[in-house]
Amino acid sequence: MNVSRNKIAEEHGDFFPVSPKKDWSVGLLRIIWALVIFTGGAVLGLSVSAQYNQYLKTQTTELFFPTKMYTTNCGKEKLSIKNFVHPTYLLHDMTDEELFWRATLVPRIEVYPYNRKPKVAFMFLTRGPLPFAPLWDRFFRGHEGLFSVYVHALPQFNLNVSEASAFYGRQIPSEEVSWGSISLVDAEKRLLANALLDFSNERFVLLSESCIPVYDFPTIYKYLVNSKHSFVESYDEDSPQGRGRYSRHMYPNIKLYHWRKGSQWFELHRDLAINIVTDYQYYLIFSKYCKPSCYPDEHYIPTYSNMFHGELSANRTITWVDWSRDGPHPATYGNQNITEEFIQKIRNNKSLCTYNSELTSICYLFARKFAPEALDLLLDLTSKMINF
Repeated sequence: MNVSRNKIAEEHGDFFPVSPKKDWSVGLLRIIWALVIFTGGAVLGLSVSAQYNQYLKTQTTELFFPTKMYTTNCGKEKLSIKNFVHPTYLLHDMTDEELFWRATLVPRIEVYPYNRKPKVAFMFLTRGPLPFAPLWDRFFRGHEGLFSVYVHALPQFNLNVSEASAFYGRQIPSEEVSWGSISLVDAEKRLLANALLDFSNERFVLLSESCIPVYDFPTIYKYLVNSKHSFVESYDEDSPQGRGRYSRHMYPNIKLYHWRKGSQWFELHRDLAINIVTDYQYYLIFSKYCKPSCYPDEHYIPTYSNMFHGELSANRTITWVDWSRDGPHPATYGNQNITEEFIQKIRNNKSLCTYNSELTSICYLFARKFAPEALDLLLDLTSKMINF
């Protein structure tokens, strides 16, 4: 039996080996697969390493050479002296705190690095429409570059004027305002701060929607720009409407003899405007203790300016108003009142005041309070007697 098996094995080779052995081809195949796997792993590793190095290089470059700073700004958002000293657009997202800080930056170098022509900032504090915008547009026409316009209205109000109007695009970011509250002072300081962003603004006039000019632009511009003083009315009144509004809680920072009253409608030189926007200490005292019938808009600036900057003010207002009638509001004038004699009476009311420490009969440059219905008559009168 064994003999026959050996014989069969010799005849048919190793098809049925008695002891199994590794085939040399199987080993070769395994070696090839190992090389393939190794090569694939090496390629994959190098690829991942290259991507990581590229990422690291990109992050390092962005850290030390930011794209926004060195690419975007260089191409599209360059800083320029023009945009800094004369902002084109009034819209911004600054808080009042940020705005006031930005507005009170003062350059240490007195010489301007550009051709600065002093401008007058006309600041309108209103709740809504400006019925006398056509009159003011006629007043401003032809004097571009010598004035700026700023409008503080209710936040939800959009002033609808043509692109040709001096009021177009001149609304500033605003907040709600309540009559007789500290919010009126907030609005005044907000107007001043926005106007201070333009370094060419030298004089700052606060006006209402019921105000009109009673002289032409060249006369008013020359009067304000050449004045050595600001025009802030500030006086001591021993009455319930004067000293009676003082709160003893203001002591000792504000004493009774410091307390002053005056017209809300002021005109300021740039230096005094910066000081008022800068002040927080006395503003905080007023915000705490000048309410609800204290009327901080009639006392804060008159008191503050008298305490610290009295020498900078002519101590009078340049806005005429009629308080001869009883009540908390001045008289309002409509169509039946608008005559040439009436305007002349405002311009030459036989009173004398000081201008640059000398007596003058020109005391009022603006007047209020006029009803919207008076617009057409005022336009007719101003073209005849005020030359605009």
